[in-house]
Amino acid sequence: MSLNSIINTLTRMVSRRAMNWGINKGIDRVAKSGGKPAQVSAKQAKDMRMAVKRARQAARLTRRIGR
Repeated sequence: MSLNSIINTLTRMVSRRAMNWGINKGIDRVAKSGGKPAQVSAKQAKDMRMAVKRARQAARLTRRIGR
């Protein structure tokens, strides 16, 4: 097994666990609030958008590395 395949395997394992964790947290949060998303301030909304942007960039980078 080459080093590249080991790194790819570990990257997939970590990204899968992170994705599952995030999905579970989101589902739990919506379930607790009765199906309505929590009210957030403008600064929090902007911070969340930036976090989503960074996550998408990281996912793109991970896919690019995996090729």
